[in-house]
Amino acid sequence: MATGDRAVAGGATGRAGGGHPTQGEYLAFYWPLALMGMATLIGRQFQNGTLSRYPNASRELATFAYAASTFELFAAALGFLPQMINVLGRSRAARRVCLRFTLLVCVLLSLPVAFMAFTPGGGALVARVFSIGGARLAAVVLYLRWLCPLVLIGGLRHHYTGLLVQARRTGVVTVLNVTDLATTAAVLVAGFHAGWRPVRTLATARLTASVLVLALTYGAHKTRYDPALSASGERITYRQAWSFFWPVALTSIMFALSRPILYSFVSRAPGSEPHVAALRVAFDFALIFHMPVNSLRHLFATFGTEDLAGVRRFMVRLLLGVVGLMALVACTPLNTFVLRDLLGVEGEVLVMARDAVRILCLVPLVVAVRNYYHGLALVSRRTVSMGVGSLCRNGLIYLAAWAAYAQGALDHLWAAMILVFGFTAETAGVVLARYAGARRRRSGGGR
Repeated sequence: MATGDRAVAGGATGRAGGGHPTQGEYLAFYWPLALMGMATLIGRQFQNGTLSRYPNASRELATFAYAASTFELFAAALGFLPQMINVLGRSRAARRVCLRFTLLVCVLLSLPVAFMAFTPGGGALVARVFSIGGARLAAVVLYLRWLCPLVLIGGLRHHYTGLLVQARRTGVVTVLNVTDLATTAAVLVAGFHAGWRPVRTLATARLTASVLVLALTYGAHKTRYDPALSASGERITYRQAWSFFWPVALTSIMFALSRPILYSFVSRAPGSEPHVAALRVAFDFALIFHMPVNSLRHLFATFGTEDLAGVRRFMVRLLLGVVGLMALVACTPLNTFVLRDLLGVEGEVLVMARDAVRILCLVPLVVAVRNYYHGLALVSRRTVSMGVGSLCRNGLIYLAAWAAYAQGALDHLWAAMILVFGFTAETAGVVLARYAGARRRRSGGGR
């Protein structure tokens, strides 16, 4: 049994000694999930590093940025499925409803990806959004054709991952994600040295790793999930699942849309290719420090109703460490070592990516406050405030990017700062929407 599983396995059916979990037990539960997020993001760094070694690297990075941000717009709608399954799937009947709901949503989300990948009208839409054409448009469309099956594969992975987290088998989840990372890296290296074209190399790596890890995740669920967790008689309806899901799906979609909005404005300026490439590298690098803060939402979903104050204390301590580490890397020669020596980013793309990363150090601070209120929304099963906040973020990003572009000032630095402004607006929106909802419920006699 993995370390994280050993420390908290008894918690799946209740604490033998009673009382709240300790900060050490929270850490034992949390660190495998943080590593899970890190493994995912390190995989992105491998992808960027592989593209950086092809001829005309900035062009390849920019092309993949367009394709990945388009695909992730729809795949991201499933990002909160693990938390949804964890919160709602507390009985055998509820788990069946959640699985059917997952399958239905995945099929529906695959349709727009297939439209853009396999129809002339979809290709024309991509061309218009990103102001691209010719060989670059053809490469983006080809990426989307390869990536289309990953919506369903990813949704099923999220479903069974949520059940493993509910059972507090977080160590198993980490092993699975490290397997994903290792498989992705192996196929990327093999494809590059075999002389494959960039699209084939990256798409084959993502498909191979995703199919393998889905099979392993399902197997782990069958052997590691505690049947006692299904003993509850709670029933949920598809309407309840939808009421929980649509705001969190909107939140994830709006997050995935944040970067395409910025890319679409940045790419309109002459000579934009290096700027888009630098932003792709900087955003993915900054997510390494963003994702550990996001992983706290699993902690809220699992322990929030049991010990909210203890989870809050753990969040503050974690945030101090994450922000300190990010500032150390971003503001010292370590950033050059990581971006140039490890990822192979060079020239003006390296300089611009390094500058953008320094600005993005502000993101974890803002996101931590947002995630606290996300956690409250998840455990109370009142998630509408999350969707409202995400709309505030993207509305501000769009307006600010439009204004900066109209003034001829939108470069990699302004794009990074606009992203920080966007998360700040989202946090304010979540807080205000939550308190407005609480006031309405009190005035109406609700809880």
